Amino acid sequence: MLMSERVVGTILGGAIGDGWGSPFEGSVPRGLVAVPDELVVSDDTQLTIATCEAIIECGRVDPERIAARFVLWFRAGRLRGLGASTLKALRDLDSGAHWALSGAKGEPAAGNGAAMRAAPLAFPVDPRDEAQRRTLRDVCRITHHHDEAYVGALAVALATRLAGSPGYVLANLLVDVAGFLPDSQVRDRIVRFASFGDDVSPFRIADSWGSSGFVAESVPLAIFAAREIQRLPFTDVVQRAIEAGGDTDTIGSIAGQIAGAAVGFSGLPIALVARLRDRVEIETTAEQFARVACVD
Repeated sequence: MLMSERVVGTILGGAIGDGWGSPFEGSVPRGLVAVPDELVVSDDTQLTIATCEAIIECGRVDPERIAARFVLWFRAGRLRGLGASTLKALRDLDSGAHWALSGAKGEPAAGNGAAMRAAPLAFPVDPRDEAQRRTLRDVCRITHHHDEAYVGALAVALATRLAGSPGYVLANLLVDVAGFLPDSQVRDRIVRFASFGDDVSPFRIADSWGSSGFVAESVPLAIFAAREIQRLPFTDVVQRAIEAGGDTDTIGSIAGQIAGAAVGFSGLPIALVARLRDRVEIETTAEQFARVACVD
């Protein structure tokens, strides 16, 4: 499989999870969550696409250009479902704040708003390289000044990079991701989840450990759900992630991104791709980003 197909699979897979999970956000689903007739994406996918557009435009990962693209989307009223920290940062940027100073600070900034848009960065930036991690941290700081928020984004980028590596054994995903992370609640939670067997569902984990927008809850849960792509179809992986409840659009999106990196665009269900409201725009941007972000 070409790496470009994995990149497109990452972005489209995340959009499917976002659009499917959005109607159930804040709920605790009981039983199967039906696929909406139309998958309408939220800021999870919109800011991911804005990130990709900035990289396409300048050919590299530049936090200043990414922040400027966020502002363009914000001013155009194109962002749906913004969290408090991201909204605060965008308002600051719109008022002229420097990108490195715009992000929210303190405990409220420990949300998953940076992690939800980190997956595509796994391709132009190697999150296993210490120097390149600084670029990832800078991109996180546009909206979130918090160590846990950064580690959550790093975990998503690592999981995406590993899942998209040819021949990678997905059963090792949680252990391998945790091995690259600094000491944090995100890492501790991932290590704990790595000890669970296949008989433990994302719903059971959420019931005991939570599934809120707090990054140490949502990111480890999403990675746990995504690693089931080793034995389950993409649709089942995303559905089980959403059934965990809580921040379902972000958990579904991150799980879909990582699973999409593993199976590639051709491994995504055509029927789900067809239900995306903004499919043409998302797919076109994903293809353009793939040409910039990787060389097959």
